[in-house]
Amino acid sequence: MNTATLAPAAAPTTAPSAPPGAHEQRRVLAATLVGTAIEWYDFFIYAQAAGLYLAAVFFTGLAQDNPGLALILSFGTVGISFLFRPLGAIVGGALGDRYGRKFVLVLTLLLMGGSTTLIGMLPGYASIGLWAPIALILLRIVQGFSAGGEWGGAALLAVEHAPKNKRSLFGAFPQIGVPLGLILATGVTLLITLVIGKQAYAEWGWRIPFLLSFVLIVVGVLIRRGVQESPVFTQLHERRAQGSAPLADLVRQHPRTVFKAALIFIANNAAGYLLIAFLISYGQRSLGFSSTETLLSGVVAAVAWLAFTLWGGHLGDRIGRVRTFQIGYVLLALWAIPMWFVFNTGSIALFLLGLVVLALPLGLTYGPQAALYAEMFPARVRYSGVSVGYALGAILGGAFAPMIAQTIIAETGTPWFIGLYIVVLCVVSLWAVSRVKERKEVDLNT
Repeated sequence: MNTATLAPAAAPTTAPSAPPGAHEQRRVLAATLVGTAIEWYDFFIYAQAAGLYLAAVFFTGLAQDNPGLALILSFGTVGISFLFRPLGAIVGGALGDRYGRKFVLVLTLLLMGGSTTLIGMLPGYASIGLWAPIALILLRIVQGFSAGGEWGGAALLAVEHAPKNKRSLFGAFPQIGVPLGLILATGVTLLITLVIGKQAYAEWGWRIPFLLSFVLIVVGVLIRRGVQESPVFTQLHERRAQGSAPLADLVRQHPRTVFKAALIFIANNAAGYLLIAFLISYGQRSLGFSSTETLLSGVVAAVAWLAFTLWGGHLGDRIGRVRTFQIGYVLLALWAIPMWFVFNTGSIALFLLGLVVLALPLGLTYGPQAALYAEMFPARVRYSGVSVGYALGAILGGAFAPMIAQTIIAETGTPWFIGLYIVVLCVVSLWAVSRVKERKEVDLNT
């Protein structure tokens, strides 16, 4: 790889560049979509493996003596990485505000891919003892760090290249990288399981999706190298001194906005991680569905999530970002409890239907997020602001949602109590987004 790709962007000396043309806009959308999908493929193969295989490999003794606790700890390793997302967001945001969105996107892609590949090569507890879970947690920390810096750059690269009347739709493209990553991760898992069998996959085949990440990362880096820097960042570089401190300014001038951004995200992220990391495992462990049935259900649900996210981005431009969020959170709160009774019918068709219905409010509260966040912060601190807000929301929302859900079931034996937990988060997120002023006409250069 050309090391010039990772070099800080030099301050332009010419007049501000013209708005990007349609060809460059398509390249940006492709780069943000593909790169984000690859990053989340990495994240999702871990989240799915945590619920099905990793407890037996990395917590071997505990898995034999107390499998329920081992599963909770395995889900806990999903959440640990979220604790380091704010650090990734702070570092990535500071670098992105100073040196450019593109620079950080390539760096985070390399970090995520490297750590994912190493997880696929990591010996288990039976081979190296306590060092196995320690090494696993360290690699999860690297994944969390890179994910914290990834989203803000991809979101802003898309939104800042967009025409004013299509910001929400353009911003939905890096968002659909999430369900695309889920489709890719689930599809790869399903294909390998069908080829080598469930037993072989549980013993060693689960490592293959992690190792395949290396190939995907090479593809993602090549695509992202060909994209121009955000025009907003390029013009901002012309107007400011190199000695500026965007992170310090963010903390001093915009703490309430960052906290509000975090609260807006928590209900979506918690419900999303139930779909991503918990419900596939729940369908197999508690409802008795086969791995093929639950994985196919996950793929169909992810396709629905993708479609509803694009629709949410479109609605964000039509009726406003705030109104779209409000509709989504009301629907999510209304479905959060009934869906458990649908799941527990024992019908795979109704299980699939429940997941698809869950995908609707997830899409409506995810599609317009990039545009809403970008318009909440001034250009000078935008990368830091959206990244830190997103990372904090992920900690408060999805970080330990699968572990909390498993604990609720273990302690109460009543799955619909998990719905109450989601309803409470919906109320908080609905309150937070309702306190945001609609700013879809704002000039992002300011």
